[in-house]
Amino acid sequence: MAEAKLYLRPIGSLYGPAAEAAVADRLALPLAGGPIAFTAAVLIEGTPRNSNRRLLAARTLAESRDAELKALLKRVTAPRSPFAGLGLERPVLMGIVNVTPDSFSDGGLYDTTEEAIARAAELTAAGADIVDIGGESTRPGSDAVNEAEEAARILPVIGGLAGLKAVIAIDTRKASVARAAARGGAQILNDVSALTYDPASLAVAVEEGLSLVLMHAQGEPKTMQDNPRYDDVVLEVFDYLQARIEAAEGAGIDRTRIAADPGLGFGKTLAHNLALLANLSLFHGLGAPLLIGASRKRFIGGLGQEKDPHAREPGSHAAAIAAAAQGAQILRVHDVAGARQALGVWRAATFGTEN
Repeated sequence: MAEAKLYLRPIGSLYGPAAEAAVADRLALPLAGGPIAFTAAVLIEGTPRNSNRRLLAARTLAESRDAELKALLKRVTAPRSPFAGLGLERPVLMGIVNVTPDSFSDGGLYDTTEEAIARAAELTAAGADIVDIGGESTRPGSDAVNEAEEAARILPVIGGLAGLKAVIAIDTRKASVARAAARGGAQILNDVSALTYDPASLAVAVEEGLSLVLMHAQGEPKTMQDNPRYDDVVLEVFDYLQARIEAAEGAGIDRTRIAADPGLGFGKTLAHNLALLANLSLFHGLGAPLLIGASRKRFIGGLGQEKDPHAREPGSHAAAIAAAAQGAQILRVHDVAGARQALGVWRAATFGTEN
């Protein structure tokens, strides 16, 4: 049985000068040390199966003497250190390069070394801070790719990206592929299994000094969408990510090198995905940067009645803005130029500045 604990979901967001003024007047608290503040929060006590909720003002939270709540509040409000050398003052864009024949959106478009290198350069020119190179599709229903084939797909690409302005991430579940990619120049390991698929992955991350993206998934890609079930998807995903972060820390990886991804679309129904999107602010309680990958996913098509993944960009940009509005620091997208434009307009309208 899960042990009862506290969760905190910040609400009542303020932005820019209004946020600064409210924090100065002790009417609000900073969200992850960024330019967003929250005036209240939902305090959740219990377990995913049995919890109680109450609304507390920011001042009440700040004045609490409860040790557990104070520790949680510190994780929610503390500034985030740079991740893989990238400052997190504004959303960081991670551009997707799938060197695969079968990814759900762009499979077969960039599955040669030359095409993938050109795509990575194109995304960087469009404003990608990170390019995420993957050689194995993890779409629903996909089969695993053996290590040799996956390595053969991605290593020549990473080798061809020397001098690229963007940080290189390797999207893999396999330790040997991660190690080879790191030695080729990758700085981030983006693992959809949160280092559980391959027991050697954690040691590789430690030995190679990689930053980590730890993602939640329920089940294997082949069957994860068959019938996903949760008592409370938000709290269960939080608990899983917290446990994986603690496992990485226990192995010697500092929390400043770890980002957390709730795993939209990985073993989740439409209702589960929407619950996660609506409650993203709760995940700042992990004390780590929050990465959201909603781009072109099936749930966006379900909401917009759009079967073609390429026609889901408007919904993808909307999801990115919804995540940024709750303080998500890293956004994983296919259309970097479009996401950058959408976020730029949102920031200008919300914060009252073009910067």
